[in-house]
Amino acid sequence: MRRVVSLFLPHWSTDRLRRKNASSRPDAAPAPMVTAIPDHGRRVVASVDGQARTLGIVPGMTITKARSFAPELLVVDAEPEADLQGLRRLALWAGQRYSPVVAPDVPDGIWLDITGCAPLFGSEQALLKDLHRRVAGFGLSLQLAVADTAGCAHAVARQVPAGRPVTIAPGDHRKAMALLPIAALRLDARDVEGLRKLGFERIEQLVGAPRAPLAKRFGRQLYRRLDQALGQIPEPIDPIFPDHLPRARRGLMEPIATPEAFARVIGDLVADIVVQLTALGKGARRLDCHFARVDGHRQAIRVGTAAPSRDHAHLTKLLCAKIETIEPGLGIEAMTLVTPLAEAMSASQSDGLAGSGRKGPDIAALVDALANRFGQRHLHRAGPQPSAMPERSVARFAALASSSGIAWAGDLPRPARMLDRPEPIDVVALLPDEAPRLFIWRRRRYRVTQGDGPERLYGEWWRDHGVEGEQPYTVRDYYQVETETGGRYWLFRAGDGENPVTGPMRWFIHGAFA
Repeated sequence: MRRVVSLFLPHWSTDRLRRKNASSRPDAAPAPMVTAIPDHGRRVVASVDGQARTLGIVPGMTITKARSFAPELLVVDAEPEADLQGLRRLALWAGQRYSPVVAPDVPDGIWLDITGCAPLFGSEQALLKDLHRRVAGFGLSLQLAVADTAGCAHAVARQVPAGRPVTIAPGDHRKAMALLPIAALRLDARDVEGLRKLGFERIEQLVGAPRAPLAKRFGRQLYRRLDQALGQIPEPIDPIFPDHLPRARRGLMEPIATPEAFARVIGDLVADIVVQLTALGKGARRLDCHFARVDGHRQAIRVGTAAPSRDHAHLTKLLCAKIETIEPGLGIEAMTLVTPLAEAMSASQSDGLAGSGRKGPDIAALVDALANRFGQRHLHRAGPQPSAMPERSVARFAALASSSGIAWAGDLPRPARMLDRPEPIDVVALLPDEAPRLFIWRRRRYRVTQGDGPERLYGEWWRDHGVEGEQPYTVRDYYQVETETGGRYWLFRAGDGENPVTGPMRWFIHGAFA
């Protein structure tokens, strides 16, 4: 199911200028602000900020009349080209973080096709909240909406003001469009006025009316916009890319629709990208492959790498693993591969030597494969952290996080598998300091053939909560034992075996050695 976000910036021109001039006048009190353009020897308002709009100033009004509403009005010359370039930069920023398919929605918004991107943030709502928070943090006024179609998202973002992202549930775009005004269809102002004179105020009235008379009077654009918003015909988003990015494109003589054909083209595209990356001395950290269907609809897949890479086979494998998410429809007529994120990567001798493979496991390649299948947020590794208690000496770290320099003691091995909570067991031991001869765990008897210990650990008495915080003095005596079936387990007694103050003298199992 396609999901499109429309980011509407109602005061884009004035917000951009305020942000641009903030450093020159950091302590200046904000005054109503408008931008102006010349019009037949006079100056008229091109755009307004929130304060000016509240005072009744609207685009098209002369500057003289606008000053009668607010004598302190700040008037700045409009910069349409700078506005467009700023909108493009904002779209490219969003493309780096949220979606491979982004484009400016001139003059006051951007499109994001987030199909398949929500799991990277946990959920669609999490993605929208992050986008809303970050754009608002730039000092920009915004309204945000997501729907199945670009037309519906565009209409809701502009017609349903809200202080939070508005979500149109999958399949509800027709219902959402029904009660919106005709102007939400992005029609010419004269067409909107003409429809109103005929009694059409809401889109639901237009849906139920005969098409032929209205199409003859207002042209094809009327029903083209309506059908796009309702999802009856596609409305592709033509993504933009920075000019400096490594990029490769293949226009196909005949449309293709099979995974095998996609894989062959992807292999060719990756080969072109690797050549460009090698010339730049960089490696890919992120790759976006765009598929252009014959019906104009665009789809994309995005993969990332844990470390810079220009390994042709590895990058091709990552992209081909996501081919199944592409819906070819009537066929794909063009494919484009872009590297939106690349980092410096020094050349290695093996780059120029045929047949020289890596030695040892390629952990980065394994991390890439798992992260692109299950999501980076679901991938981690275990590492040591300072703690006197074994259950607190293990922490989760990012898969390829740099080492903290902390290590477990080599002469005091810990089990490969530890229980989240130690489980009580019944034990038979001859002497307090000897290893158990037999223990019962989960209703099963284990006879011990040999054991080693004790390793005495003292509790973290400084903790505010937990057993150590409640008792002034706690001791654990750990034993490594091997049973007659070959299993090796890690047992401990809470207490030193003599003084009841040190613990309840109960036995527990804490883990098992591989």
